[in-house]
Amino acid sequence: MRRGPTPGLAARRTVVLRYAVAVITAGVLAAGLSGCAAAGSGSGGDANRTLTVFAAASLKPTFTSLAADFEASHPGTAVRLSFAGSSDLATQISQGAPADVFASADTANMAKLADASLLAGASRNFASNILTIAVPPSNPAAVDSLEDLARPGVKLVICAAQVPCGAAAKTVERVAGVALRPVSEESSVTDVLGKVSSGQADAGLVYVTDVRAAGGKVQGIDFAAAREAVNTYPVATVAASRNQELAAEFIAFVTGVEGQKVLADAGFGAPQP
Repeated sequence: MRRGPTPGLAARRTVVLRYAVAVITAGVLAAGLSGCAAAGSGSGGDANRTLTVFAAASLKPTFTSLAADFEASHPGTAVRLSFAGSSDLATQISQGAPADVFASADTANMAKLADASLLAGASRNFASNILTIAVPPSNPAAVDSLEDLARPGVKLVICAAQVPCGAAAKTVERVAGVALRPVSEESSVTDVLGKVSSGQADAGLVYVTDVRAAGGKVQGIDFAAAREAVNTYPVATVAASRNQELAAEFIAFVTGVEGQKVLADAGFGAPQP
């Protein structure tokens, strides 16, 4: 004779079954809420957005300050900055490096990206800059002019020709009729400044803004021919950017009243037409 389950055992099975259903239901609800949260925090949401800005090395102090101000006025936005020589940055973008904004120290490297259809619309000029001679505070080579840089024994460092500060150096060399013989050519203006401030070089051709930002680490010597090689700084949204609206807001911030004040205070000139 088969006996049915005892009343106590049946009750326990019912409790276990209900508990299992409750756990499964809770898991499904949690997964659904998690999915909704993930969808809400995507690139289309207002929070947790990251803007990647590629900027010329000479812009490091000013753009670091402007990025902090922009983040403060755009809660949930993080600005990721990448500084290097403009030619290097343009090459990286052309090779697919993820960037939303490109700020160049010259119009030539920006034009390369425009010609390759890698920009979203026209660039905007936002600043200008000129060269000066940077020497260590003690000025061991007694450099006092551009012509002094051509003296035998003077260890001069400049930017490579493909970098905006290097192209400007070539221009002033030609205008002044001076044959410069650098001991090294660097890939960015900050590298030139670093060799001078560390005493590895007697002099270097850098931007006036770099000398100002360096404080007392170097001293600057202005020269007339620098006015013949004014570098114009353009900025643009990269075509491959997934944050083009935010990129446009950042560009408007840089070219607006607040951004222009920060740049002027750092020694940058007004943007050239």
